[in-house]
This record gives sequence, structure tokens and C-alpha cells, in this order.
Amino acid sequence: MQSLRFKAIDNLTTSDPGVNVEGAGKITAIFGENVFTLKTAREFLSDDAYKSLAASTKTGQKIERNLANQIAAGMRQWAEAKGVTHFTHWFQPLTGTSAEKHDSFFTLKSDGSALEAFDGDALVQQEPDASSFPSGGLRATFEARGYTAWDPTSPAFIMHIGQGLTLCIPTIFVSYTGESLDYKAPLIKSIEALNKAAVDVCHYFDRNVGKVYATLGWEQEYFVVDEGLANARPDIVMTGRTVFGHTPAKGQQMEDHYFGSIPERVYAFMRDYEYEAYRLGIPLRTRHNEVAPSQFECAPIFEELNLAVDHNTLLMDVMSRVAKRHQLKVLLHEKPFAGINGSGKHNNWSLATDTGINLLAPGKTPKTNLMFLAFFVNTIKAVYDHADLLRAAIASAGNDHRLGANEAPPAIISAYIGQYLFKVLDEVESRVGDKFDEQDEVMLKLDIHKSIPELLLDNTDRNRTSPFAFTGHKFEFRAVGSAANCANGMIILNTIMAEKLSTFKKEVDALIEKGDKKEVAIMQVIKNYIKDSKKVLFEGDGYSEEWQIEAAKRGLPNLKTTPVALDPLISKKAAALFDKHNVYTHAELEARHEIELEKYLKTVQIEGRVIGDLAGNHIIPAAIRYQNVLIQNIKGLKDIGIKEPSYAAQLSILTQISEHINKVKTLVEEMTEARKEANALTETRAKAVAYCDKVNPYFDEIRYHVDKLELLVDDTEWELPKYRELLFLR
Repeated sequence: MQSLRFKAIDNLTTSDPGVNVEGAGKITAIFGENVFTLKTAREFLSDDAYKSLAASTKTGQKIERNLANQIAAGMRQWAEAKGVTHFTHWFQPLTGTSAEKHDSFFTLKSDGSALEAFDGDALVQQEPDASSFPSGGLRATFEARGYTAWDPTSPAFIMHIGQGLTLCIPTIFVSYTGESLDYKAPLIKSIEALNKAAVDVCHYFDRNVGKVYATLGWEQEYFVVDEGLANARPDIVMTGRTVFGHTPAKGQQMEDHYFGSIPERVYAFMRDYEYEAYRLGIPLRTRHNEVAPSQFECAPIFEELNLAVDHNTLLMDVMSRVAKRHQLKVLLHEKPFAGINGSGKHNNWSLATDTGINLLAPGKTPKTNLMFLAFFVNTIKAVYDHADLLRAAIASAGNDHRLGANEAPPAIISAYIGQYLFKVLDEVESRVGDKFDEQDEVMLKLDIHKSIPELLLDNTDRNRTSPFAFTGHKFEFRAVGSAANCANGMIILNTIMAEKLSTFKKEVDALIEKGDKKEVAIMQVIKNYIKDSKKVLFEGDGYSEEWQIEAAKRGLPNLKTTPVALDPLISKKAAALFDKHNVYTHAELEARHEIELEKYLKTVQIEGRVIGDLAGNHIIPAAIRYQNVLIQNIKGLKDIGIKEPSYAAQLSILTQISEHINKVKTLVEEMTEARKEANALTETRAKAVAYCDKVNPYFDEIRYHVDKLELLVDDTEWELPKYRELLFLR
């Protein structure tokens, strides 16, 4: 019987794998057409309801219940005009994906007659079952009640799935007792904490600033493979990555895929998901081939942070669904293939004021340059003070495979700012004397731009090995994994920045109270921060062994595995930090630590089971079948009188196959015993550490022997699609 592998290859070569995607015309003609924007709301709401929604969207002002009824009625009218029959509260539980429970507008009156209805109560709050979502011990299994609450700052949208249309209302998700059970609630709290602290500092320079917005531009990397070939790989189906697979003769060494011509079938898929994204108001701007074969990237225009996170979460779902129409499969795992680049999701983070100023962009006057320097140095100091929390934010089983390999940054958190800005900070730090003098006009009138023309304002090079790099007008958090929810890293970045800015203001105010001029006080604190945090600045090769040694000398944490990297979340320092800024309670931090540990150990557990299944049911049987072929060949040669030297090659291959089979069988049994020992542990962290230290090391050992068998066994006997097929056939 033909294997799934060869059926998939036959289907790939004999059928039309693409889907015809009609041109959508101008993007501006369809952009946001399925979003209840303020412009759309203006058409369907009364003046009072519209003003209330606009105020809530822009300033967080609470919406009165009677006006919520009017907004709900207008929203339903808009949705029904587009053919919508159901609505859902769309939320982001700690599973890492989005969640939804659909309800229809249909209801019955007391007399049994049918009615379409959607009131303010249904818009503002719903009660999904909370018992089956991760809670980290915050909720007992039998305590089912949880609440979703409308987030007006992220507009409602219509999701088009097949022939169905559903009105989706972005919401937060909390338990009956008020603890957050999602990413959105703490993200919104962190945004507000950062806004308050940043506005206070801005007032040193501009009293007109009323609000500071955190902005985000994510870069989503992903792999695209043929769906049939992917379905013939149980490891891809169950884990999102390949646990076995020998490196193909050609990988990415020719460097011919990066920015190359986009394959036609993938191009059709890209256009299709972009069309869906534009209608949902996701402002995609770029698409291109990434470095590894079958790896691609898309990126949007910067948006306010909360909306950007929602859009990325939504896009990952859209991409996966649209891929099925093209008989393709999107792989968002951080390391789906060994030996080539993994996938990240670079988070480009910045701060902007309601007066139109990017706080991380050098200005054209001494005042704006001093403001830039204040926020720039505070960011570096925040990264230095809380590098361990940033590492915890990007910790996952998938990202452990990626960090430090093939262009991904290492697990050591450092900041790259470029030679030019490094010299600027060095100049500030090295001023004569311990304190700045009021007559020190050179520093107080610092000219960041000097003679650099406008065209070259992006005056930092790119360091691909840096986890946190200044790339001109923004910091790029490059260590975030491709499958991650952006909120995880942004919550921590916002909070540590809020903490540092609030401390900065206290220290500056203290110097001003002692009689220093404002500018002198600001520069003095900046100088102190540069001196304190320069250990986190690194301009070199993050992959080098020298950096590992140097980072240890500097005292920078090098937390290489997830179970250890998550520990800072439950430190006293973290508890005080998040409690101070009202982002997480101590219980919520403990819960998230528990949830992430469980995700890790369950991921490794599943991968171990898949490895055992593949080895026993696919790899070893294929190798034995080919062994029998060799045995028959050798026996036949002997029977006709051929002497042994003439079939020495067959004997050698037979011996090698036997050795690898025995090693695979023995190692799988040992791994299974290690899993049993880990499962016997009761404390979650101990179990996660056991899976990390005792179970996970078997994966590479088993893989080594399986991949050797792939080279030795007759290709027609090998059941799993090979890397050359997964990466190059489409």
C-alpha cells in the first residue's frame, strides 16, 4: 500500500494546489469594512451614544448602561446588514490562543414569537465557563464562573468563516473573584501604568502632553508547507514541529531564499489572507521570503499597543484558516525544522505622545534631544534592572529550541544601541566631576543629530544577535517567539518602564528640591543611570563563546531553559513591582508561573510520546523492512557462490542499521522511564525541571540515530516526508 508520504507527493504534482484569488482593487476601498470603527459608529449611533463610545475609546471613560443599549442596537443593525446572525465575546485566555462562544441574536418573547435582540448587557458582559481554562490554581475545577467584559478601545469586528459571519467583541476575561485569566486585562493595566509615569516625565519638557501611548509594530515570521505532506508527519500534526528529519543537501546555505521571488502558490495564499486582514482593519504593509526555505514574514504599520496585540492574535488565526483553502499549512512553531532558521516575532516598541511626538526619536532642539535621552536611557536602565523578567516573558518550550541558534538572539538579555549612540552615552558618562555644573552648556545643549542629514536619522546598524536592539525611533524586542502572544512581553516591558520612569522622576525632583536647575538634575540622573546600566549594553556577536564568558563577568543572567527562566516571575522583587503598578497581584503572578510551567512540561511530554510513537510505528518497522531486503540480497549472493568481499557493503549497511535500531529502541525505553519518574513528582516546577533535564536530552540522542537511519534506509521504505520535500515542494 502506498504511504501517505508518496500519496501527498503524487497529489502535489497532479492537482492544482492553488486557489484563484481575485484582485481586491485598492486596499483603501476594503480596509476596515468589517470593523465597527468610530467612523462606522457615527452612521449607526445617536450623538450621545457616539460621543460616549468615542470618549471610552480614546480616554477609557466609562460608558453608561443606557448608552450601552444604544451602542449595542447600532452594532447589531450594522452587523445584520452584513448578514451576521451570531455574536461572541472574543477573548485571549492563557492557552495562548483566542477563544469564543457564539450566541445568536435570535430569542423568543414570552408569547413564543421570534425576536432578534442584542442589548447593552450582552455587549458589556458575558459569562463563559472558566473551569476548563488555565488558572494556575486561582480557580478550582468545580468553580466554573468567569466573566468577559467589553474592551471598547479595541473595535468590534465581523469574522468571516466559510459561509458564516459572526460579530466579535474584544473582551477581557476575569474570574468570579476578579483575578485576570487572560492577556488583555494585565496588558491594559500595564499600558495605563506606563502612561501615567511617562506623562509625569514628559511634563519636565512639555506641559501640554496629556497622554503617552505605547505603540507596537510586530514582524510575524512563519513557515508554509504543503498540507498533504504536513499531514503525513504525525509530529507536525501533534506538536507543530518535526522531531526527526535529516538535514537536506540544500538548506539555506546558498542564501537564495531571503527576499527572493515569492512562490506562486504561497503568493496566492498571502494575497488571500491579506485581503481578509485588510477587511478586519489589520494594516499589513510588507510581505517577503525569510532566510530559511519555506519561511516567510509579514509586518503591519505601527498601532497602539492594545490594538496591535489583538490584530496579531487575530491574524495568526486568519492565516491558519486561509492556508487550508490553498491546501497549505502554516507553521508558527519557533523551530519547526532543525538546522535552519527558527521563527520569531520581533516586537518593535515605542512611545508616542498625544501631541504627536515619538519619545524615542532624537529631536531637532536641545529640549527635545534631552527628552529623547531621558526616555532612551530609562529604557536601557529598565532592561538592565529587570533583564530576568524580560527573559521570563519569552520563555517557552518552542523558544528554547530557537534562542541562540541560526540568527535568533541568545538567552542572555542585552541591549544594542549602535556605535553612534554608544559614544553619546559614553560622552555623557565621562564628563569631568561627579556632578553636572550649571555652566556645562555642552551637555545641556546636547546635539544628538550633529551633522547627520535627515535621510540618515536611522543611525544604528542592525545586530541580528541582539535580543533588545534600538533600531531608530524604536526598540526591537527580537527574542519573542513566533507563536507567542505579544502581550506577554509587552506587559513586562511596559511595567518595568513605568517603574523606572517613576523612580527617575523622584530622583530628579529630589535634586531640584536641593536647588539644582531642572536640566542639570535631569542630566545628573541620566548620567547615573548610564553608569549603573552600561553592563547591559553589548555591540558584538551574541553567538560567540566570548560573550557567554563576558556576560557572566558582568553579572548578566543566562537562563537557558524555560523552567529556570520562569523563576523571576515569583520573586519578591517581581511581586512588589507588579503590585505597585496594579498590573498583577501576587496570586496572579503565582498562577501565571504555574501555568507556564505546565505548558512547558505538557509540551515536552507530548513531544516525548510522539517520538516514542514514531520510533516504534514508523522508523523501526521501515528499517526492519529494509534489513530484510538486505538479508535476502546477501543470502541470494551466498547461494550462488559469491564470496563475502563482494557484498561487504551490504553487510556494513546491515550492521549499521541494526546498531541504530537497537540504540533507538533502548533510548526510547529509557526516555519512557524518565517520563514516568517525572510524572511521579507532585510539585509542578520539580516536574518541569525533570522533563527539561531528564527527558528532553533524550530527544536529540534519539534523533541522531533516526536521522542516520533516514540516510541508510531505502527511500521507498521511508514513510515520513523528508526535509527536502517539506521545505522545497509546494
